[in-house]
Amino acid sequence: MTPQEMEARIVRYGDLRPCRTAFIDAHTPGSNQKENFTIIGGGVSESKDQHVHINIPHGFNIGAAGQPPKCRNSLHSHRTAEVFFVLKGRWRFFWGRWGTGGEVVLDEGDIFNIPTGIFRGFENIGTDYGMIMAILGGDDAGGGVIWAPQVIEDARDHGLILSEKGRLYDTKKGEILPEGVKPMPLLTEAQLKAFPEPATAEVVPHYVARYWDLMALADKTPARVIGENGKLRDKPGFEVDFINRNSASQTPVRSAHPTVLMPVRGHWRLGWDGGAATLAPGDTASVPQDTPYTVLPSMTGEASLYRVVGTGDPAGPSWRG
Repeated sequence: MTPQEMEARIVRYGDLRPCRTAFIDAHTPGSNQKENFTIIGGGVSESKDQHVHINIPHGFNIGAAGQPPKCRNSLHSHRTAEVFFVLKGRWRFFWGRWGTGGEVVLDEGDIFNIPTGIFRGFENIGTDYGMIMAILGGDDAGGGVIWAPQVIEDARDHGLILSEKGRLYDTKKGEILPEGVKPMPLLTEAQLKAFPEPATAEVVPHYVARYWDLMALADKTPARVIGENGKLRDKPGFEVDFINRNSASQTPVRSAHPTVLMPVRGHWRLGWDGGAATLAPGDTASVPQDTPYTVLPSMTGEASLYRVVGTGDPAGPSWRG
């Protein structure tokens, strides 16, 4: 693979193209300043304006959310896995029908494997623009987003209508539902009872990993975060490993599935037969399957990254207490 071919599979942080109308709460006060990014795969955007950087099936999707302080993402659920790690800032994640079931605060480098099938939301509680990186299970990212009823109602009051097919229409721009297409129905009270509301104490020990704990676990070999024998529960269709300076290997590795490298701290040198490239925090690199590669820190100082590899497992089990 030539350097040019590999560079086409690297999305630089500075080249990310945001969508500000990706979801139904794009006009709702408190959520109307967020930016969504689809980096690898089709993502779950409800907007035709969403830009996809790498539209190659990996068995999972990679995305991101950027938000200024006090901006939040409204309560929603997915049918498959949704994993976040904090790239910049300080974030509060909350869950439950009204967002009161439980909560956890994450700092830079922390990772949260949000249990499938619960309503969840998040907000930037830091003092600067924040960014969280997302891994979504499956190539179709679970077929869209399931919104808490109040989110759809609030959006309608601010001019946005979601169709039953999961497409947004902005009445402020004169858009209307096409003939024969109905609005997305609200979940009934009976349906809402199927969404569990686990307490914080049930979720955090099994689904949250702290950056400095992972730094210690990766002292000699990469730390398995998600997947077989991982620190966090579930096998969501992909594995996530944490690598730092001490566990980076000079021996080339390869996988039968595409590998995604996502630096958290420091600069990394990605090498393969045919070239090399430098990765910085916020960059996302996709290494093709069956391609031997090395990834090593290229400068002194703190260095860490997350590595994601598809496994072919089902794309996310349901919450279990």
